[in-house]
Amino acid sequence: MAQELVIPVEPAAPYRTPWYRALFTQLLVAVVAGIVVGALWPHVGAELKPLGDGFIKLIKMVIAPIVFCTVVLGIAHVGNLKSVGRIGVKALIYFEAVTTFALLFGLVVGNVLKPGTGFSIDPKTLATGADQIAKTTQNGSLPHTVDFLLNIIPTSMLSAFAENKMLQVLFVAVFFGVALAKFGENGPPVILEGIDHVSRIFFIMIGWIMKLSPLGAFGAMAYIVGQYGLKSLGSYGKLIGCCYLAAVLFLFVLAAIARIFAGVSLWKFLKYIREEMFLALSTASTEVVLPRIMTKLIDAGCSRATTGLVVPTGYSFNLDGATLYLSICVLFLAQALDVNLSIGEQLTALLVLMLTSKGMAAVPGSSFLALSATITAIGHGSIPVAAVAILLGADRIMDSMRVSVNLLGNCVATLVVANWEGQLDRERLTRVLNGESVEPLRDPDPMAVNV
Repeated sequence: MAQELVIPVEPAAPYRTPWYRALFTQLLVAVVAGIVVGALWPHVGAELKPLGDGFIKLIKMVIAPIVFCTVVLGIAHVGNLKSVGRIGVKALIYFEAVTTFALLFGLVVGNVLKPGTGFSIDPKTLATGADQIAKTTQNGSLPHTVDFLLNIIPTSMLSAFAENKMLQVLFVAVFFGVALAKFGENGPPVILEGIDHVSRIFFIMIGWIMKLSPLGAFGAMAYIVGQYGLKSLGSYGKLIGCCYLAAVLFLFVLAAIARIFAGVSLWKFLKYIREEMFLALSTASTEVVLPRIMTKLIDAGCSRATTGLVVPTGYSFNLDGATLYLSICVLFLAQALDVNLSIGEQLTALLVLMLTSKGMAAVPGSSFLALSATITAIGHGSIPVAAVAILLGADRIMDSMRVSVNLLGNCVATLVVANWEGQLDRERLTRVLNGESVEPLRDPDPMAVNV
């Protein structure tokens, strides 16, 4: 029999998008253009807010079903409640440890740099501060701890999606995923394949929406600069510089955590998610990148179950950037009013912020409410609650700092918990971060294991 001739074929070189069509390049051009328009024509920039708002609404429209599908598929393939519960407990332990450290870190930076010194605010000028805060927070309030926990349970399964409440969607997804895993013990049910197809359809929709991201970033940046002006940078320069410096220093903390507990180079990971980071920075929102960041974490080797549980939960419980900002602002307000807070009063502020910083993401003006509650708890008569209004001029500028640290902190949390749970494909992660080509994921979760 004649021997078959085998002709070696060189593997096709991976296709590289031209630099001018890369999303990062388009976002960079859009952000620069937004800054220019906002600075030169403030009124025009302020009118471009609908561009950013519309893009964010489009993303929010598909977040709930994507989170639901991702979590359900991950849990169904893991196969039991014990493993899911273990992931959740480990995530909460990590969240509490890191956010508490972030609060302490912010207090240290605030005590060393003293951003409020020299501001010299007269308490008599703060009479209208309470009205300004009420307007910003829409007369809302932070929920009591018990109310917050009870509100995780939706009124109905459909209301969680209709109201787009992330923790409620996550609760429904976990419940449904565990039940589906139990139902499929004797073989995977057809519904699992159907959910997988639905998930793919929503990711196609996200791909279309993301093509509008440069337009959204342009509108958001033009509005920020046009509405608040570059002059705010001068008025609050010391506070802004202090917060951004604290954020940069905290990135080194996250880098150490990623290296020690997950064996990951944070700088390589930053390069891997640079488009998502830049989009979050320009729109001052982490929600706009939630679907993409989950996809990238899964593609980099994190299990679908871990990613689906840790990332959405982290959006409420792991706000590293927000906690940094809050602890620094407590000291800023005291220093601006020439009040010297004792160690005991600062520890009281720390304990209050540990509670008020959880679940604050969905509450309008939550940072002001958290600060108001903290100042009230300190009980220092020389710091009126209305003093929080001092921060109105700088708060919006701080959003980019907060969202960037929040986003990166949640990515590191996912990597750490996945590695802790043994659901991190380290070989795939190394290849992805090194820019090497990898096989596309065929199974919804190659790292899923039955425990």
